[in-house]
This record gives sequence, C-alpha cells and structure tokens, in this order.
Amino acid sequence: MELNSVKETEVLVVGAGPTGLALAVDLARRGVRALVVEKAEGLFPGSRGKGIQPRTLEVLDDLGVVDEILASGGPAPRQMFWSGGQRQGEKDMFGTVATTEAEPYAGRPVIIPQWRTQEILLARLRELGGDVVFGTALNSFTQDGSAVTATLTDGTTVRAAYLVAADGGRSTVRSALSIPMTGETVDPSSMLVADVRIPALDRDNWHVFVAEAGFLAICPLPHVDDFQLVAQFPDGERPELSLDAVRRVVAERSHLAADDVTELLWSSDFRPRTGLADRFREGRIFLAGDAAHVHSPAGGQGLNTSIQDAYNLGWKLARVLKGTAPAALLDTYEAERRPNAAEMLGLSTRVHRGEQQRGAATQQLGIGYRDSTLSTGSAGALQAGDRAPDGPLAEGRIFDALRGPHFTLLAVATDAELPPLDPESVHIHRTPGPYDPYGKGLFLIRPDGYVGWAGEDATGLADYLTRC
Repeated sequence: MELNSVKETEVLVVGAGPTGLALAVDLARRGVRALVVEKAEGLFPGSRGKGIQPRTLEVLDDLGVVDEILASGGPAPRQMFWSGGQRQGEKDMFGTVATTEAEPYAGRPVIIPQWRTQEILLARLRELGGDVVFGTALNSFTQDGSAVTATLTDGTTVRAAYLVAADGGRSTVRSALSIPMTGETVDPSSMLVADVRIPALDRDNWHVFVAEAGFLAICPLPHVDDFQLVAQFPDGERPELSLDAVRRVVAERSHLAADDVTELLWSSDFRPRTGLADRFREGRIFLAGDAAHVHSPAGGQGLNTSIQDAYNLGWKLARVLKGTAPAALLDTYEAERRPNAAEMLGLSTRVHRGEQQRGAATQQLGIGYRDSTLSTGSAGALQAGDRAPDGPLAEGRIFDALRGPHFTLLAVATDAELPPLDPESVHIHRTPGPYDPYGKGLFLIRPDGYVGWAGEDATGLADYLTRC
C-alpha cells in the first residue's frame, strides 16, 4: 500500500487471530472484499487455545479446513496424576460422548495448538484469494451513515462499509468506542502457560503434578515435539517467563530435573477472568471473539465461541452487502451471539471452579437460537433455531449439502408443494422417508447450519426469506 493512499473495501477486519481469520475465510468464499490487518509481524506463535470442540469442527468442515485440522490434531489424552514422583492414577478429563450420524464430530475435543489452527485458516484464506496485512495496526476510526473511515499505522486510510473488531481481550476498538466489559476475576492466582520441549517426559498422557509448591500440568501437543505447560501461582505472585524460570517451576513441582526442559518456545502469564461486552455493535462496527467476551481457559470455550461469532456474522454481512437481505439482518448478530457468549462464560467459570464436569455441555452441540427473531416455526423433531443434524441423503450427507454460502431446504418425508425459490440462494434436497433427528417436514437451514424456518407445509417460507 502506498503511504497516505485511500483503500476501499467492504469489511475491515482488525486482528488475525482465529476469529478474524475465520471471518475472513467466510467472507472470501461469499465473494466479499475484506481487508484483514494485524499489528503483530506474524501469526500468534503459541498453543494457547488448543481445544477444538465438536460444534466448531462442524463450522471448520463448512469452511473447508476440517481435514487439515484433524490431520494436525489429536484426541485429548487421559490425565496422569503424579505425587512424590509416583503415578497416582489416570482420569479422562472430558468423559465419553459417542459420535452418531447426527453428530459426526461428537466425542473428545481435538487438541491442536492455536498457532497451527491459525496457519490452516490463513492458508485457506489465501487459497480463496485473501490475505493478511501484518505489522499494521488500526490507528483511529470514525463512522457515518454509509461507511467507516479508518487510518492505519502505515499511513493508509481505509474506507469500509463495516469494521469488525477481532483484536482480542484488550481490544483497542472496544476501548475507543467506550463499550464497557462486565465480568469478574475467576481466580486470584496468576497462571503461567508456556510451550516447552521435554524429551525425558512421555507423550502418552496429560501429566498433572500435585506438589506443595503448586499445581503443574504438562500436555503433549499432537504431531510436534512440544508440550503445553500450565502452572498456577499464589495470589499476588507473578510468574517469570524465562527459560530458567520455567525450569525452576518444573524442578520444584515434579520429578523432572530443570535441565529436562530443553527449550522454551513461547510463554505468557494471565489471571483467569471473565468479561462480557455490554453490547456487540456500535453502528457499523461489530465486536467478535475476545473483543466481545473473555473466558477462563477451563472447558475450552473461548476460541470455540469466538470462531462461532465469526460464523454467525459472516453470512449476514455478505447478504446485506450484496443487497439480498435488509440491513436489519445485522441486528440479529448481537441478539443471537451475546446470550450465547454469556451462557458459555458461565459454563467456563463453573468448570474452572470444579462446579461442573466437562462433557456434552462443553461440546457446544446443544447451542441454538430458538428465541431469535430469525427462528420461525417447527416441524417433526426440530424447532427453528435448533442446530441442523447431519444424516444421510440420496447422494452424500446433509453436511455435504449444507457446505457453502447458500440456504438449504430439506424436504423430509413430505411432497409438500414449494413456492418458486432462487436456485442459487436456496438449494433443495428431498428425502423419501423420515429421519429421526428431523422427523417429517420442511426445514430451511441457514448458511451457518441452524434451522431458520420449519413447517409441515411451505406457508410463510417465501416471506421468511425476504427477511434474511
């Protein structure tokens, strides 16, 4: 970009973490021009958000990257507890949830370091013709009735129809808008999280050390030589982040020697807290991901909720920008995602405090939008707002039919007449017999995999589509 140039784009995305990248991928496949800027010189280098939940795997399937995610990840290992240098027993942290035709990714979350998830999303974005401008931050912005005007630190002025803040828990955009974030400190103790290499430690388990000096957990990361290390410190004590400091922590709290830690690849410290932005939208500016909600890492909800923010917002922005839906469709982003984020924040906090076990609730397959203004009707086994289950079709599977930017109308065990529908916007599939997760009826599936409209006949279907 030339200094002091003016760049026109449809969406300016601030931040190239999982949220910003997922949104950019979704917009790119819908033909929306998006500019993604990231103040860092490259992708985030650490493993921080390492658990991908089943519902997010469904999202990544639709975005075209689930095969790479599964190939680069692995199932969460069982925890091995240690005390006094002796193994004390094993535990399955996540419980057992069986996969089914309707929930093909159910089971344990996939463990994959955050840096690898971001690499995969960036590669997909580039495949679709997009990219990220690294080493460039948002400097200032204003908005009017038709666009957002932003200046970047490289001197560029950007004129965009919409701006999406995906710039993390310390969001500069949220701060500039003076949007409060309400929350609490989940735990007064500081935490150290680091990526390390410890060749002397086996990679078969997620090792948990119980020692007088404090809690220490070391989890092997799939397909690399790295472990993610997490250590808790007494209230008021901030951990040091150097290799020598990490070595001391390992030696004090486990049977391992300091020199067993051969490399420190990345380290950070934080104090577990929650936060929920009072609103997710200010005019033409939207908050997504950690900019809108901050979670305790317990339960693995933060990154997953963030990617699903992007997935909810992407198709709505695209339809409004292309003139196929009224601008009021964008009002449903906050209305749908903020209650969901609040629910996931409560879940994360309960898991952190030991008040709730990880399991079906943390998989996010039960999330829905029944109370949304975009949810109309019911049929068979489903209400509008429910997640659309997978299952067999005459050719392929339901998830195959859903994949892409379109709506999908499933006519299950019914020959009900349909109104004229745009074949590019709405793909129609009929199944001759009933399918238990659906029952019988007509089901219009939104581009983000939720039932938007349902009925025993097509009454109201055409009117519904004019709203979205």
